[in-house]
Amino acid sequence: MTAPSSPSQPRATFDCLWCGRSWTTRSPDDLEGWAQLCPDCLGKAGENPFLKFRLRDAITARGAAGKQASAPVPASAPPERPAADSMVEYYQARAPEYDDWYLRRGRYERGPIHDAAWNAELDGAGTWLDAVPFRGEIVELAAGTGWWSPLLASKGELWLYDAAEAPLERARERLVAHRLRAHIHVRDAWAEPDRQVDGVFCGFWLSHVERARTADFLDLVRRWLKPGGALALIDSRPDPFSSASDHPEPANDTSVRRLDDGREFTIVKVYREPPELEAALRDAGFVNVEVTTTGRFFVLGSAVVA
Repeated sequence: MTAPSSPSQPRATFDCLWCGRSWTTRSPDDLEGWAQLCPDCLGKAGENPFLKFRLRDAITARGAAGKQASAPVPASAPPERPAADSMVEYYQARAPEYDDWYLRRGRYERGPIHDAAWNAELDGAGTWLDAVPFRGEIVELAAGTGWWSPLLASKGELWLYDAAEAPLERARERLVAHRLRAHIHVRDAWAEPDRQVDGVFCGFWLSHVERARTADFLDLVRRWLKPGGALALIDSRPDPFSSASDHPEPANDTSVRRLDDGREFTIVKVYREPPELEAALRDAGFVNVEVTTTGRFFVLGSAVVA
């Protein structure tokens, strides 16, 4: 039997190449159409060599098609995201060591005083998130390794999305360890919503959105949410002891990040203090906006769609 060819164009309707399930995509950007795999099989890509091969080829083909698009961009269109591929590559490579940041291990160990403050504030952020009135269907955008996912999965039906596959495998392991279930899929945080849900959470993602695109992203989040739907955000504050000991100080809304193997990546890192974030949420049309901090390390924001 001849193996299926690599994707060159997405298919709007197809029979899944793995399980045979019929599926219709909601958007030409959906990875399902490029890979010709249903969402359930796409979410299992890390467990199966064939599914992983199809997923990687689909990501490559979709990226190449985007670069070849020649239609003029309307004047009102938001600017193209710089270094998007580099961001995915960075988090794909960082996945095995990402939780060292949370746990203050290795290069992220900054001494007993600073680490004690970090641990206390991280616990405080978790307590704050637990108090957010999430219910029903919840979407976690740019979920990474799923540090917050067990808490969210205990509140409703959770969908985890991230553009990088490797961190989602860590998230899957974390949920299994907690005996919790969620829908886990490779999907860019900037992908257009395919439905409306009851809650959206973003942990340490908004700081990777360029300041000029803040309104664009918050508008996208609003399109995800039903009327009355809740948004919660946890992100970083610019404390020099938050990052690894060998990371240079961020400058011009970018940061140089080193991995344990010595590789370096330059990524977008925009720190927003409470007044800026609160104003952005209100300008985007959210109500019941509340923004605070844990002290040194984290900014916490919540809001509701009217």
